Amino acid sequence: MSSIKEQAAISRLISFLQEWDNANKFTRCRILDNFIMSSSGKTGPELEVEFSQGASLFLARLTAWLRLTYMYGTCLEQQLKSIGIFLSAANGQRYLIEFLEVGGILTLLEILGLKQLKEEAKRESIKLLQLVASSGRKFKELICESYGVRSIAEFMATSKSEETQEQVQILLDNLGHGNPKYQNQVYKGLIALLKCTSPKAQQLSLQTLRIMQTIVGQAHPSIVESVLGVLRSVHLEVQYEAIQLIRDLMAYDVQPELLKGLVSLLKPSRQETVKIQARILEEAGSLHLMESLPVYIQQAAAAKTIGILAQDSNRVAEELIYLNVVHGLMCAMGNKDHTNCQRQASITLQHFVKTFLLVENTVQHAMGEKLFQLFMKDATNLYLNMDAVQADILATNIINMPADLITIANTELPQGVLIIAL
Repeated sequence: MSSIKEQAAISRLISFLQEWDNANKFTRCRILDNFIMSSSGKTGPELEVEFSQGASLFLARLTAWLRLTYMYGTCLEQQLKSIGIFLSAANGQRYLIEFLEVGGILTLLEILGLKQLKEEAKRESIKLLQLVASSGRKFKELICESYGVRSIAEFMATSKSEETQEQVQILLDNLGHGNPKYQNQVYKGLIALLKCTSPKAQQLSLQTLRIMQTIVGQAHPSIVESVLGVLRSVHLEVQYEAIQLIRDLMAYDVQPELLKGLVSLLKPSRQETVKIQARILEEAGSLHLMESLPVYIQQAAAAKTIGILAQDSNRVAEELIYLNVVHGLMCAMGNKDHTNCQRQASITLQHFVKTFLLVENTVQHAMGEKLFQLFMKDATNLYLNMDAVQADILATNIINMPADLITIANTELPQGVLIIAL
């Protein structure tokens, strides 16, 4: 009796495989749709029962058709979903091995780079790579050895779908964990993503970098320029993530370079300023244009970031004072072309004034009594209350706090007497 049942099951399998082999692409798509509906979530043993212990025969046909047709997008989404049923099946690691043995990883990575394919199909490819990466360290290494990090990062940078980009973030995060051989490769790939033009990709990369930084341990020098560049973004969610990463990086060797970079952003170079002026003259709607200029957005973000870092740590605040941050903040306060820059710089400078007695005395002397009183009364809205002459006083200030500190040190006063306002 059992032999009769087995023969009937084998006969059904042979009939199914023959139908697949003889079918055109439309019939195959229908077969795959039915398979996806009936078999999603099945375990490996359940799939074997469904295919009369011949599930691998169907998987082999699926992967062969995928390799032949993926460049044309023929039923590609259904093919990838069907393969996903096998790869996600509990107790079905044999299917994963079979898929990888025929070059499955390279096929999935190549799909990501083909411009003619739909976003939905590429998202399914990412999900399959997630399944591979979740299967263990050696599988993560296989993806990385196939130049996977580069392909995945490039796809994230060019993807137009936020949902897809979030799936890529999950994959990169997975590749960065439990993968000591290639974790630095993932880390550097995330740093490279910060220079892309996609705000969502930048935001997700910054979030993942914060996690990867603790795993890697040492900060790569290239992260300084990249994270400071992100401060030019008009998207507040991107700026927020960049500031949080900068706060984390204060505990690493790149802290001095980051602080120098932030202070330098308070005074855009003359070359950039000339370009801005020329652009304003050429284009209409100059007020809106000036408010959205990346260099001014970056200037405002730098002032805000400096204020946050100074509030986090008096030691960092003192380092910033030695870098002449007071001069830079006052210059930013005098930027009549960008009100948010004036506002952020004013708020940050007030913190330094209230915290450090020497800064208070220096700023009061540079501003003059009237402007200083306006500043202390309402730093947030100072830009609304000062006139053009006062703005010019700020923009052209010649404060040099490091020189002042050296002079004080030479007087041999007790350390800290004139620095911290008690």
